[in-house]
Amino acid sequence: MEDLNKRLSLPADIRIPDGYLEKLQLTSPQFDQPLSRRSRRASLSEIGFGKLETYIKLDKLGEGTYATVFKGRSKLTDNLVALKEIRLEHEEGAPCTAIREVSLLKDLKHANIVTLHDIIHTDKSLTLVFEYLDKDLKQYMDDCGNIMSMHNVKVFLYQILRGLSYCHKRKVLHRDLKPQNLLINEKGELKLADFGLARAKSVPTKTYSNEVVTLWYRPPDVLLGSSEYSTQIDMWGVGCIFYEMAAGRPLFPGSTVEDELHLIFRLLGTPTDDNWPGICSIEEFKSYKFPKYKPQPLINHAPRYCGLDTDSLHVTSLPQAASLTAVSTNKSLLSWRLFR
Repeated sequence: MEDLNKRLSLPADIRIPDGYLEKLQLTSPQFDQPLSRRSRRASLSEIGFGKLETYIKLDKLGEGTYATVFKGRSKLTDNLVALKEIRLEHEEGAPCTAIREVSLLKDLKHANIVTLHDIIHTDKSLTLVFEYLDKDLKQYMDDCGNIMSMHNVKVFLYQILRGLSYCHKRKVLHRDLKPQNLLINEKGELKLADFGLARAKSVPTKTYSNEVVTLWYRPPDVLLGSSEYSTQIDMWGVGCIFYEMAAGRPLFPGSTVEDELHLIFRLLGTPTDDNWPGICSIEEFKSYKFPKYKPQPLINHAPRYCGLDTDSLHVTSLPQAASLTAVSTNKSLLSWRLFR
């Protein structure tokens, strides 16, 4: 049984159907011989992978434009799972977000990234089977009355950075970081989820869509229409989430693009050609006619930051903020003195 689990990359607690091992011994090549992709796929199918009947739907967790998410249970392991059921249009097929999510998650294996267990394809739907986590960061903050312990703020921030570091080293941008896309289990483990807007990048900067990232977590250059960005699009979101965990409220809760930019500039200062070359020639920026705000120390807006030993609290201008978001999530940031 242990050899079979290793050979097919099965979870240790899986329940093998009665009679399957005997059949495998009669029909499969010896265990010391390579197993073809076709044979492995057929073996997994016989065990129950890729079949709707293998999973029991329990509660409905949420519904979006393309998909409905259910809490479920696997008959193979008896573990809880999350079933993301994506409706397939007869003429259009699977949404590009679903295809992108599947293709990326199949290659992203990390403790701080949600695990994709199975994929089930039928004529009417594409169901992605994920590990089940109890709640997202937004629900966690709500349950705390928006007053998280600073110890937990640091623990969650470290896990966000660790998951992102893994993605960025593999040239994957998440592009939709927000508390609702950060899942937490009962052990306090945090995992990045919902890679529907994620993108594999081939070079440090490339032309992508600027319609990414929920408004409150979108950096100013993207808000102004830029489609030239790299890892900083995720790092700006991390900074906004860090503040929200520590302060108990969103940093820039704008209702429109103009309102979002207004909130950013009111705190970090209205940019000029001196500190943001070329900003005054951007049509979107000129059309809004923002007042000339002076930057304010971020620490003045988050008193609970006082107990934290970190240079990020002394941001006094938008260029400074931008330079901080450009820091890569590498070993140097993960060894930040905040986490010591």
